[in-house]
Amino acid sequence: MKIYEFPCGDELHYYKKSLVLSFAGARKVFSTGLNHGGCRTDLQAVFNNDGNPGPGMEFVLRAPDYRQHLDIIAEEDLGLDPEKCTGFCTAASMDNVSIQSTKRDYFTVTAIVTGGIEGNGARIGDPACYSETPGTINMMVHIDANLPDGTLAKAAISCGEAKVAAIQELMAASRYSRGLATGSGTDGIIVVCNPESDRVLTDAGHHSELGECIGQTVKKAVKEALFRQTGLCAEKQHDLIRRMDRFGVTSDSLWKLYEEKMQNNLPGDSIPRLEFENRLDHIKKEDRAVTFTSLYVHLLDQLDWGLLSVGEVCRAAQDILKLAELDTPYVGDWTEAAEKADDPVVWLTERYMEALLDKIQQTAACGVYGLK
Repeated sequence: MKIYEFPCGDELHYYKKSLVLSFAGARKVFSTGLNHGGCRTDLQAVFNNDGNPGPGMEFVLRAPDYRQHLDIIAEEDLGLDPEKCTGFCTAASMDNVSIQSTKRDYFTVTAIVTGGIEGNGARIGDPACYSETPGTINMMVHIDANLPDGTLAKAAISCGEAKVAAIQELMAASRYSRGLATGSGTDGIIVVCNPESDRVLTDAGHHSELGECIGQTVKKAVKEALFRQTGLCAEKQHDLIRRMDRFGVTSDSLWKLYEEKMQNNLPGDSIPRLEFENRLDHIKKEDRAVTFTSLYVHLLDQLDWGLLSVGEVCRAAQDILKLAELDTPYVGDWTEAAEKADDPVVWLTERYMEALLDKIQQTAACGVYGLK
């Protein structure tokens, strides 16, 4: 089924769990695909394939390696000449694709993006955890203009920066470190330009009109694709647990801390897990708590990045918890204790957890929300 037509006559089709961008003429392609990737001028099509076999089922290569797997998909499923195309697989559904286009007087930029990073988000430089798995944010970007090879490569860089910017603006978490994600470990990108166009563009960087269009179009497409795939959006991120989970603050870790705190108390003094979760659910989206938790998180990041000292962060962290109405039971000099800790960020995270747990207990004691 044809779902989109480009100004130059190229077409985007959806069939066999794949998006296939077929060319109406000679095109120049920059691709990270293992099958005929790099900069090519001899391709007839590019594709993005949904390799997810179904809920609870393991992805299995149809060949000894990933490249041959892609060739089999191209030839047997999509009816393409495997020597004349490039592509990639993803665990995201093609039904959740975002297609965004920006038209200027003399060129058009169209981004076709699928993705989801809730389970595979990573920050560049995270510990290596390589496996031959499908990509999770795949971008096909079509530029209806003639770009020299270097400009085409620059356009790919701008696409990558736009993807990172979109993810950063959502504050999506890495699942391999306590940093913010910059993508997933297996993202792919294909940039297509039209050498038959009379319009030659020689710059795709930040200061160029083409770079501006790439940034705006790709950011919008990445955000919509992530929302369509997993619901990731600003509203979902307005949650203090989602802001802090990359530091190990989860309902499970809070419950474990609560059990440790209550282990010497009488059974009747404690609350059951269900009631604990109900109270946490009410607290975690409160405007004040989310706002000041966000500031606390940024302090931890700046400590990790070496932009603020332990003392500066400790003093500000104590003030922020008070503003958030999260009172820590810790008594003592924060700076001295944090500096002596093996990891000051972990130490400060523990103080936040204690304060949040105290808030949960206060809520229970006051009988708020009709739970008592």
